[in-house]
Amino acid sequence: MCLIALAWQVQPDYPLIIAANRDEFYRRATAPARFREESPAVLAGRDLEAGGTWMGVTRTGRFAALTNFRNPAAATGERSRGLLVSDYLEGSSDPMAYAETVAAEGSLYGGFHLLLGTPGELVVVGNQGMPPQRLAAGIYVLSNHELDTPWPKVEKARRALDAALAAAEPGALMALLADEEIAADEHLPDTGVGLPLERMLSPLFIRSPQYGTRASTVLMLGHERIYFSEQTFVGGEPGERSTFEFDLLPA
Repeated sequence: MCLIALAWQVQPDYPLIIAANRDEFYRRATAPARFREESPAVLAGRDLEAGGTWMGVTRTGRFAALTNFRNPAAATGERSRGLLVSDYLEGSSDPMAYAETVAAEGSLYGGFHLLLGTPGELVVVGNQGMPPQRLAAGIYVLSNHELDTPWPKVEKARRALDAALAAAEPGALMALLADEEIAADEHLPDTGVGLPLERMLSPLFIRSPQYGTRASTVLMLGHERIYFSEQTFVGGEPGERSTFEFDLLPA
């Protein structure tokens, strides 16, 4: 993912609400979100090149999501970052224990930040200077830098999610992810990729000839039910839309 806006233990009916966009090169082969044949409790998309995923949830409410850290010097590693998400979803480690393992092995991956959770715990960890930490109740936004770095898209996503929480309606959450407004140059960060690319990457929803938003996802983890909806995009245009609603099972 390249933008994850989440409300953790804020909305009374849904302890976790996530609205997230995955940005990627259009040529990278991807399968949409499905329950996995080899791991029937896991609902996630699949990166068909490396086998991992960017976001997923299980029937017991384990969830994970990943963003890359925008640093040209730390763009790649010997192991795919998406495997961090898949390995957690398919495993049984608690979030903090898994995060500590990830922190110890972080040099194997390109720059990332990783959110890990269960219905009762949320942890963030990264390999660009963020040790594992549990998150208190609140609204958070993670893009391609530190948690809550005040980039224009991060601040806009925070405001939009806050406004959408009262109704907690999936359509409003999906709609906030469609914002294509480009930020003014004077508000753009300097992450070493150059002004034209900073400008192109500044909206919540990215559209360009070769790279952009490939999927918008809403996850609502309730006390008894889980709602998961994914809208895929092909070259910036809507593709497949899949929605799943199922009971939250005991761990």
